[in-house]
Order: sequence, then structure tokens, then C-alpha cells
Amino acid sequence: MNALQKYFAYRQSLINQYTKGDMTKEEYLDENLEAVLSLRDKPFKYVDNIGKGLFNYQYYNAMAKACRMEKRGATSEEGLIIQDKINYFYDCKDRATMKILRLCDFKDTEGYFIKVRSRFLSGRLFEILLKEYEGIVLHSQNEGILNALREAGVFKEGTRKSVIDYYINSKY
Repeated sequence: MNALQKYFAYRQSLINQYTKGDMTKEEYLDENLEAVLSLRDKPFKYVDNIGKGLFNYQYYNAMAKACRMEKRGATSEEGLIIQDKINYFYDCKDRATMKILRLCDFKDTEGYFIKVRSRFLSGRLFEILLKEYEGIVLHSQNEGILNALREAGVFKEGTRKSVIDYYINSKY
């Protein structure tokens, strides 16, 4: 088992602990960030396979969520700086998502809008399932990704419950 496989196996054990109620969402996010950074302190520059793309997605997502938690206690001036970091990490996450979709050529992929409690995210947040990779669920609000999914004929219109609704709709 290589380092990426070990990370994803550990991440799955964290997800299992979270879904059983053995850890809070915030604890899950902290542990996942620690796991990401212990594998690599930066994302892969050259992404030539889906595993590396998925790691980069997790890396940027974990960094964005860590910044969101940091922003809670920040002054308004600090909050603006942190928000720029959050936006940067989510933009990088979206680039990783597009790379993954191109690498798999949109095969065995499905996208759809998801039901969310947040009024801000309602009608904007969509889920992407990579059917070949069990347990891999991606999320985005990016219009370019949405359009690419539609052009590939893999985006299903309408709104569905997320396959990880318990996670998506819980606050941290």
C-alpha cells in the first residue's frame, strides 16, 4: 500500500468514526487536515492520475475549511485576509476537480444539485460522484465545472439529497 492509499484508508476510518458519532465534524476536519499535512506539506504539482487529483482536492478542501474555522475568532480586518485565503483554496480545489474529471474523461460520473439548509448554497452547491471510486464525493459551486458536467451529459437536473447529507448539513 503506497502513501496515498494509506491516507485514503485513514480518511475512510475518520469518516466511519464521524458517521458513528465518535467524533464531531470539527474533530473530523482537524484530524483530516493533520493527515493531509502529514502525507505532504503541499499538493502535487504534476497530477497524472486520479489518486493525486483526489489528494489535491482533499488538500485544498482541508485548508479552506481550516481557514474558515480560523476566521471565526478573527477581527474584521483579519477576516478579510482569511477570506481571500479561503477563496484561493476553494479555487484550487475546483481546479483539482476539473483535472480529476478530465483524467476520467467524465466516465462513470454523475453530478446534481443537492438539498442544503444554507440559503446561500441552495441552488448553487452540487455534488459529483465518481462511481468507479467508492466513497469519493466531490462538491463545488463552480459554474465552469457545472457547464462541463452538463456538456458531458452527466449532470442530472433537479435537486437531490446528498449521499453525505449528514455531513453536508451539519455545522462546524
